Amino acid sequence: MAHIEEGGSGRQANVEVNIVPFIDLMSVLVIFLLITAVWSQVSMIQIGSSVYGQKSEDESVKPPDRIEIPFRVDVKTSGYRVQVGPQSTVIPKVGEEYDTARLLTEVKKVKEIYPDKTDVVITVADSLPYKTLIGGMDVLLQAGFPQIAVTSEVQ
Repeated sequence: MAHIEEGGSGRQANVEVNIVPFIDLMSVLVIFLLITAVWSQVSMIQIGSSVYGQKSEDESVKPPDRIEIPFRVDVKTSGYRVQVGPQSTVIPKVGEEYDTARLLTEVKKVKEIYPDKTDVVITVADSLPYKTLIGGMDVLLQAGFPQIAVTSEVQ
């Protein structure tokens, strides 16, 4: 068998990795992280003591808010359904038109019972035209419910 010369002067290549720059970088990062960790802890202590340490004596205890009563108006193909908590009132269509006058009366009754309530959820069947949603929203605005959330009907 023949031996093939690789050539060169026979000098071996230096394969050592120079890790000195890497060690320098790591030492700088460790020092930086230690310094920032100390300052963030000090700032957290100062913020905590300023917020929790100041309690005025004339501050009265506020009673908890009333439990929110869910109020929902469903727009269905057969008419409206007004639901306040567990109570439900069905308002059928008059002919082919929705009875917005009776809806306004029912919604005003709810406003008389809960005068601070301003939010309502209106659900609409996907098959109904957009104008039925707008008609229901107009009635709710007239009755004094400006915060209206619109959802699709749950099947």
